[in-house]
Amino acid sequence: MVAASAICVFAQDAAYQERFRPQFHFTPERNWMNDPNGMVFWDGEYHLFYQYNPFGDKWGHMSWAHAVSRDLVRWEHLPLALPEDGDIMIFSGSAVVDTKNTSGFGNDALVAIYTGHNEKAKEQDQRLAYSTDRGRTWTQFPGNPVLKIGAADFRDPKVAWHEPTGKWIMVVAMATEKKIRFYGSPNLKDWAMLSEFGPAGATGGLWECPDLFELPVAGGESKWVLIVNLNPGAIAGGSGCQYFVGEFDGKSFRSEYPAVGAPHSQGESGMSHGVVLAEFEDFNYVGWTATEGEAFKGGAVHPEPSSDVRGFEGQGLADSFGGADEHQGVLVSQEFQIEADHISFLIGGGNYPDLMGLNLVVDGKVVRTATGNNSPVLVPMTWDVSELRGKTAHLEVFDRFDGTDWGHILVDHIVMGEEPPSPQSDGPALWADYGRDFYAAVTWSDIPRTDGRRIMLGWMSNWDYADKVPTTPWRGVMTVPRTLGLVDTRDGIRLTQQPVVELQGLWEGQPKSFPGGSFADAASWLASQRDLSELLDVEMQLSGVSGANPFEVSIQTGNGEATVIGVDAGAGKIFVDRAKSGASGFHPSFANRTEAPLHLNGGKLKIRWLLDTSSLEVFVQDGLSVLTNLIFPAPGPRSIAIASNGGSAPRVDQIEIHQLSSSWASTR
Repeated sequence: MVAASAICVFAQDAAYQERFRPQFHFTPERNWMNDPNGMVFWDGEYHLFYQYNPFGDKWGHMSWAHAVSRDLVRWEHLPLALPEDGDIMIFSGSAVVDTKNTSGFGNDALVAIYTGHNEKAKEQDQRLAYSTDRGRTWTQFPGNPVLKIGAADFRDPKVAWHEPTGKWIMVVAMATEKKIRFYGSPNLKDWAMLSEFGPAGATGGLWECPDLFELPVAGGESKWVLIVNLNPGAIAGGSGCQYFVGEFDGKSFRSEYPAVGAPHSQGESGMSHGVVLAEFEDFNYVGWTATEGEAFKGGAVHPEPSSDVRGFEGQGLADSFGGADEHQGVLVSQEFQIEADHISFLIGGGNYPDLMGLNLVVDGKVVRTATGNNSPVLVPMTWDVSELRGKTAHLEVFDRFDGTDWGHILVDHIVMGEEPPSPQSDGPALWADYGRDFYAAVTWSDIPRTDGRRIMLGWMSNWDYADKVPTTPWRGVMTVPRTLGLVDTRDGIRLTQQPVVELQGLWEGQPKSFPGGSFADAASWLASQRDLSELLDVEMQLSGVSGANPFEVSIQTGNGEATVIGVDAGAGKIFVDRAKSGASGFHPSFANRTEAPLHLNGGKLKIRWLLDTSSLEVFVQDGLSVLTNLIFPAPGPRSIAIASNGGSAPRVDQIEIHQLSSSWASTR
């Protein structure tokens, strides 16, 4: 039996006041933390296990640490649950309540299903441990491993009971093959393979941490959701979380979007209707001129079938690699008349706004711009240029970045047309989050049907820089728990996420409220709200939002630092820019901008954002798009400013600002 370990965390009266320490997000009291594991509800408690290094603040000696909560907000740290055992590290996995005692471990035993990682043997297998005392102590199953196929990258089992077929279902990642395997078992010990899913969606990195669950569609029938986390190759660069929507029959999962993520052939992206401004099929950049540098002097690139570069149309594309990531250059199109409402294109490569990307230039001024996604996979993007019809314009593919970390831009198939591409207008994969810091996201098991929610939690970091963030004595933080939903949109069924309602228990006093008025009135009112807390829950509702009136919300400190939320309806996007948000020198790509698709509803827009001492989570249109980003600003009071960047500004219908108390105050 695993007893209460001496390798534990601080006493509960720890200060929890260190610089950058989150106050309403879960963090370990010290040392390294990554993936959430074993999330299960039992006997009034939400259990959170997580990947943990008991010996330091960098990855290693993976074990399961443990905390519990009765409200998803205030957490109690418990002793280490599953420590590293000899050569076997305790990798990610799940936990269930065995209410039917199918395993024979005892009535209502908690059973953890996890990956055993043997570094010496270069092998991963699936193992069990169980608890009969509400998760306080754990016993390893003597018959471990229960599932072994001799593979080096076979990990992260998520298990749930499937009532229609009367068996346990395991989804587990074949990481390097970009596949999810499905297994079935009557007793959690004996597993039979059922099917495989993938490759599909985004495949530019390892597939990890899957999850499978059923959700009702608002106003309609239920669908199944398959979560697949990916590292690297995410939409914002590095690690991220994608999902698939479809059907599961107890044996196999069928996505409703089977072509998503497949390498495009001509016409498959849905972008071929309209005037093609560039295809880059010839080796020479016909109709384009390389005006600066060496990056484009070698002509258009035609990747080999074995290349990681994917998502382009036809055979060729524009690539600024030019023989080395450090090469720079500008590629300029001929002038053309804007004669339609949309310009669509495929773009990938480095995510460095202002340093590399694609520009639309009118009258010598850049009026639209886009950058890459720190991925070799090109994704579709669209600009709304309806207010520019009749103007003379040209395009620029530019690379002025002299670094080697994703130091090139990829562009292909630029089309001018009346309608944006469909049905996959937000890319070759469906993304749960468009920020840089949302990974290994999975959901709680066994939440009572009387509650009815499906609640997700993610690790709020990115493998690009997770071991370099400037926090001590801990490293690693979770997102706020999020309630999931499905809605039917014009592009298909999409996942929504919203902070759990329990977060309102941290609201302090009465909110600061703006009842509605002009944009200028709202800006003036915000300017009068001085010395706001570092902990904020803010909701803004606007109307009359269009491509003619981009605007920004700036969250500021007293020393000139600012994190910016920008809305550009013309480009169909909302973004978070952390270039000046605070400390960022620990990694070259941290001070970046992340973008999400913006789906307006008759010109109406709702934005809710949560600000903690070192993070910003933005929920757009009731969580249809989400951006999660770490930030490291100076301590002190915050202020909020809004500014319109042109045209007639939208109306601000409501602003409500809640200041929050620390979730740790009652546990210290």
